[in-house]
Amino acid sequence: MSAVLHPHESMVGDHHDDHHGAPHGWRRWVFATNHKDIGTLYLLFAFTMLILGGVLALVIRAELFQPGLQFVNPELFNQLTTMHGLIMVFGAIMPAFVGFANWMIPLQIGAADMAFARMNNFSFWLMIPAAVMLASSFFLPGGAPAAGWTLYAPLTLQMGPSMDSGIFALHILGASSIMGSINIIVTILNMRAPDMSLMKMPMFVWTWLITAYLLIAVMPVLAGAITMTLTDRHFGTTFFNPAGGGDPVMYQHIFWFFGHPEVYIMILPAFGIISQIVPAFARKRLFGYASMVYATASIAILSFIVWAHHMYATGMPVTGQLFFMYATMLISVPTGVKVFNWVATMWKGSMTFESPMLFSIGFIFVFTMGGFTGLILSMAPIDTQLQDTYYVVAHFHYVLVAGSLFAMFAGFYYWSPKWTGFMYSETRGKIHFWWTLISFNVTFFPMHFLGLAGMPRRYADYPMQFTDFNMLASVGAFTFGLAQVYFFFFVVLPVMMGKGEHAPQRPWDHAEGLEWEVPSPAPFHTFETPPKLDATATKILA
Repeated sequence: MSAVLHPHESMVGDHHDDHHGAPHGWRRWVFATNHKDIGTLYLLFAFTMLILGGVLALVIRAELFQPGLQFVNPELFNQLTTMHGLIMVFGAIMPAFVGFANWMIPLQIGAADMAFARMNNFSFWLMIPAAVMLASSFFLPGGAPAAGWTLYAPLTLQMGPSMDSGIFALHILGASSIMGSINIIVTILNMRAPDMSLMKMPMFVWTWLITAYLLIAVMPVLAGAITMTLTDRHFGTTFFNPAGGGDPVMYQHIFWFFGHPEVYIMILPAFGIISQIVPAFARKRLFGYASMVYATASIAILSFIVWAHHMYATGMPVTGQLFFMYATMLISVPTGVKVFNWVATMWKGSMTFESPMLFSIGFIFVFTMGGFTGLILSMAPIDTQLQDTYYVVAHFHYVLVAGSLFAMFAGFYYWSPKWTGFMYSETRGKIHFWWTLISFNVTFFPMHFLGLAGMPRRYADYPMQFTDFNMLASVGAFTFGLAQVYFFFFVVLPVMMGKGEHAPQRPWDHAEGLEWEVPSPAPFHTFETPPKLDATATKILA
């Protein structure tokens, strides 16, 4: 998927290319320090984890196709739900966005590479043993962790040895995230082209700068929570064990202080991708650039004061419930600003509907639905009824699948011509979009009704009255999974193998940004000399 060499003027890959070209064979990938190669590795790793997490989800949906126990016992069912969540969050969504950051940030700011190239390599390769440790926990005595992806005490204190390997894996993944974030922040702040001020940076770069600060702020909090769990399990402490004066609710406070900013870590880069694509296909500048930057920063700041809206059912005082209710409602304002700006960008634009734009519009539509269900859940009296039901499952899948995943698909279709030098098949892209959008809604929309009717999540069995909607959701889930297999074999593989039309330097007429100033595929080394930019910081002056 990475670039082949194209000699070009010194500004975007000079005559030194002959001496410092891409290494060949396995060494190129194992010892990779080039941001494009590392970005490619992250994206391939994330897609592998997406498929693995997806397979676990399909076993869950197969079990829930009808009442009674068909395929798995309740204990294995809980292991599947836990591992599905952990693998998707820490193995698929986060690494995929880091892959996009690695590929695009240096290209978008006119930097030669990431600031710390060897640390970049290290932060990727840390993920492999961590992923193996997570995935192989099914084969340890007692099976995989079965405490839910939130790893609540006291369940985690009663788990077998797989809980320890899970904690170790999360520590390693957290270290990888922190190193990646430091790299991104230093690259953006220190290595921009001289004429690119902060307020001229592309929105994708802005969203990642803010996301990287969020990661550095909250990953140590998760590390603290799971380390306290570890010492409770093995070293006689009782942080979360009531028998020794501990408090399991304290774990929830610590976890969600990490967990809610984490939700925005998984969606802010998606906002950045959509903010790049919508103006390109509406053929207009992004409406309200400055307000988008301030809205992104507001979301990040507010994300730290809403954590306990996950905990209305823990016996929180009414004053606390009111504070977290209003704070949560407040966070919908900057999110609404973003949606308004995207719609205003499209208003009276000369829109065309290629695959990147289809996924972007799909994102805006379905993510907004997920946002509204989140607003409903922010209200304490309603949330108390819907807590731990399938309504919550529907809500966060609308945000994270139709949010993060749709934006990644949009980003792939938008930038893959620049990555590979080949155009994907537009027909297949559109098939992938409609197949994904319809099957996604068939899967998750019925879950709202299941939740309203009172079906609790993480149960392997259910009474007869929930059968029809569960059957519908299961059929939708298998169809959705098949769509992603189609995407890999019929869209991704052909462009990686160099099949299809050669991509021009500017495959999209109105796309703005420095990434469109270099040839397709992007040369192995770009911007060895910092480029001189025009007043808008989107074009290179000859």
